Amino acid sequence: MTNDERICAIALTLCEGIGHINAKRLIDEMGSATAVFENRLHLREIIPDVNQRLIDVLDCPEAFKRAEKELTFAENNHITCLTIKDEAYPSRLRECEDAPTILFFKGHANLNRLHIISMVGTRMATPYGKDFCETFVRDLAFLCPDVMIISGMAYGIDIHSHRAALANHLPTIGVLAHGLDRIYPHKHRKTAIDMLSNGGLLTEYLTGTEPDAYNFVSRNRIVAGMADATIVVESAPKGGSLITASLANTYNKDCFAVPGRINDELSKGCNQLIKENKAALITNAEDFVKAMNWKTSSAKPEAIQRNLFVDLTPDEELVVNLLKQRGDMHINTLTVDANMPIHKLTTLLFGLEMKGVLKALVGGVYHLLT
Repeated sequence: MTNDERICAIALTLCEGIGHINAKRLIDEMGSATAVFENRLHLREIIPDVNQRLIDVLDCPEAFKRAEKELTFAENNHITCLTIKDEAYPSRLRECEDAPTILFFKGHANLNRLHIISMVGTRMATPYGKDFCETFVRDLAFLCPDVMIISGMAYGIDIHSHRAALANHLPTIGVLAHGLDRIYPHKHRKTAIDMLSNGGLLTEYLTGTEPDAYNFVSRNRIVAGMADATIVVESAPKGGSLITASLANTYNKDCFAVPGRINDELSKGCNQLIKENKAALITNAEDFVKAMNWKTSSAKPEAIQRNLFVDLTPDEELVVNLLKQRGDMHINTLTVDANMPIHKLTTLLFGLEMKGVLKALVGGVYHLLT
């Protein structure tokens, strides 16, 4: 794609009042953003229902100056400008009627990877939600190692999903509600930098754009539109993740929600999605992959030799004895039988795995090594 087309695509987004749907329609009808501007005075002959106001706003020299400045910034900072006609543009997103006409991408990832999911949820994630992110992504990486995870870089479920992907060597894309001249929240800067080598950062916004509330709502359509499926991990009765789920439904994408106790405020949104048949219930990666009808990896888990004579704490002994007596156990059963909070048990199980005492299997199941 030529720089002229990129400049025209950026300029089109700066023409006041056109909006995403009209911009995409103009490009679809005319074949390119360049053709839209070149044929401005003849648009009504080509597209009869175009009104005069739209033709007038396309006369925008200041927009072109700003677009040229943005393209220069992108080139100087190794940012890729993807027009909606570029082959590398996310093909799933392109099918959405309100898809952005231009995207700015920094990183190393195929935005048209075979399998893509978005994971979203509350900014006030509980240990339950965090544990689901870690367990689900770990198991998904084993079952379907060619998957990519998308989220919004926000506090809570978003950032835990990104970090779980990185920990399991899966590419992950952060969709931003501002330009690539900043990271918001700043606290997530290190994670964002780590994502550049295995995934990347994506936005439709120009530099200098503030992370205003409306931008986050608009950003959610990209999160939903780029993926095969959206998973809502935790959500209050109202929240941005429910907007993302609604958009996924609008785009005819698969949508899943993690159930929770009926009195938990941060599970009410998920429970409502399930109750209203707007999302399918999901509890583990294996069920999700089956629901999506994705081919799973045939690889066998690497055998781990149990270390002999390891020192165990009383809590670790309790868990080991349960596994000796019962055989393989799901983490939810373990937390009940051990009478131990899930966040404490998760840490304990990780420690036992590092000691070579047990092995985590898919679906949140644990196996004692002999």
